[in-house]
Amino acid sequence: MIMLAQKARLFRLIGIVGALTCLVLFLSHPSFPTPDKLFVILFFLFMAFNQGWEFTKRLLPFVLIILIYESFRSVADKLNSHVHYQFAPHFDKFLFGNLPTVDLQRWWWHGYVQWYDVALYIPYLLFFIVPLGVAVLVWKTREHYYWQTVSAYSILFFSAFVTFLVLPTAPPWLASQNHQIQPIVRISSNVWASLGIKNFPSLYSHLAPNPVAAFPSLHAGVATLSSLIIFKLFGRRWGTLSLIYPILIYIGVIYEGEHYATDVLAGILYGLVAYCVAPYLMSGFNKLFRQLRSKYSSSTKTFLKLEQ
Repeated sequence: MIMLAQKARLFRLIGIVGALTCLVLFLSHPSFPTPDKLFVILFFLFMAFNQGWEFTKRLLPFVLIILIYESFRSVADKLNSHVHYQFAPHFDKFLFGNLPTVDLQRWWWHGYVQWYDVALYIPYLLFFIVPLGVAVLVWKTREHYYWQTVSAYSILFFSAFVTFLVLPTAPPWLASQNHQIQPIVRISSNVWASLGIKNFPSLYSHLAPNPVAAFPSLHAGVATLSSLIIFKLFGRRWGTLSLIYPILIYIGVIYEGEHYATDVLAGILYGLVAYCVAPYLMSGFNKLFRQLRSKYSSSTKTFLKLEQ
């Protein structure tokens, strides 16, 4: 018992030191919060509460799924080089008469970063933090729905990847850069520079970005799905509060030049579909698992009888 208590105290100390070290590194060298870095930080944090192994069993598969998706996404533009420049802007003009990105930048952008530019960009940086945060929240408070939550995010990520592969679509900033639409500013780059954010060495940093993965907007999809999960599991009050995040994302990615409104609408639809499909997927997996377990149990009993 004494040895177990000493080991627990040692693990707790390692967790505290590790979490503080990660915090100091992030504050001194701000960088994009990628899933692998978030996993390390959270691992040390849960280790400080003697829950490192439980955390690893649940979150490591989810983080690996995200990294696998990102590795696939990074090669999608190499497998299909036919980039669509006009599909999304034409649909935006059909819906709104003009490009919402152009209108928003004409109203709000004055050539330099202002407070609301930062306020609209920070939610963009939460792209990996939010799904992992929701996953941890569901694990600790509504564990029965944990794998259904992970399944919903996985469906969203990989259905988006298939679309990126079949329909590579340029975002507004790239279309403007190639003179396919009227000039716009990639405001997100200006905010990034003003915040002093730099790339920090990590596994994720070795994955090549895909500049033509604009349709659907996965930022909009993740934000939509996250709010739907909060509504379902934590009620209307918290669900309504959670809507702040998707609203800021919807407006921000259009204003900053990262997505067309069409991309955002598609992202919302993908999030809704993933939310609706996940329960049926989990039900099918559970049914298959029960059947396999039943067959294994029957075959084991038959084998034991033959042995006797």
